[in-house]
Amino acid sequence: MPAYRHVLSGKVRELYETDDGLLLFVASDRVSAYDVVLPTPIPDKGAILTRLSLWWFEQLADIVPHHVVSTDVPAEFAGRAMLCRRLAMVPVECVARGYLAGSGLADYRATGAVCGERLPAGLVDGSRLREPIFTPATKAPQGEHDANIDFATVAAELGPELAGELRRITLAVYARAATIAERAGLLLADTKIELGHACHPRAAEGTLVLGDEVLTPDSSRFWPASEWQPGRAQPSYDKQYLRDWLAATGWDRTPPGPELPDDVVAAVRGRYVEAYEKLTGERWS
Repeated sequence: MPAYRHVLSGKVRELYETDDGLLLFVASDRVSAYDVVLPTPIPDKGAILTRLSLWWFEQLADIVPHHVVSTDVPAEFAGRAMLCRRLAMVPVECVARGYLAGSGLADYRATGAVCGERLPAGLVDGSRLREPIFTPATKAPQGEHDANIDFATVAAELGPELAGELRRITLAVYARAATIAERAGLLLADTKIELGHACHPRAAEGTLVLGDEVLTPDSSRFWPASEWQPGRAQPSYDKQYLRDWLAATGWDRTPPGPELPDDVVAAVRGRYVEAYEKLTGERWS
């Protein structure tokens, strides 16, 4: 591919640069857990992530612009790649939570708060919060863990105006997505988005743009609403099933991860497909 230069390999994506400065995001079938890329791929995962992200970008376009320019990509990447504008990414993971789970639950159990947001006593695994909260995190280098931080830290590092915009956009994205998910019979427990400033000279100065992927099982927790029961781990359409299987093997979370058996691969793939079909109302094919 002489017109595309490979510039980065991420946990899941390969990134190429075009001659005119655009970026080609290619989603692979790799799967990671605990910041380790596992040796066994999940068939169709890259295509599902790409198609679902494209669907969500359109649902959110009136809230925040996105980075996708075209899906006219080289044939070998068809269906799992997006041609995108380059962004100057904000060095913060923008997370919104409407329910208590994951690292938010761990922080609450330890301190009674999540990212400096004091929460009522007596909440349990899966509790619905009185209102969604913005819970930012650091962007750790690949192979290391993100760390939750409070809003004051974001404001000190990026300035109060930009910090406020990050919070406003993140919560607006969560609110729209949670409403759409509920219509599909799903609860959106939490989600992580990536925001950056447009680098194109014709873009309005300071414009924040939604980048990377959005609202997929890799970046969000979706729970079946009919099975929601606070006080226990919730059935989910994210990677929690895989994490639970890995924990049961006794793996110490250091590379290399274990090979996944066929039934686990099929179960993980099935959850990604079901999430796509429930959210979009389209059959996966």
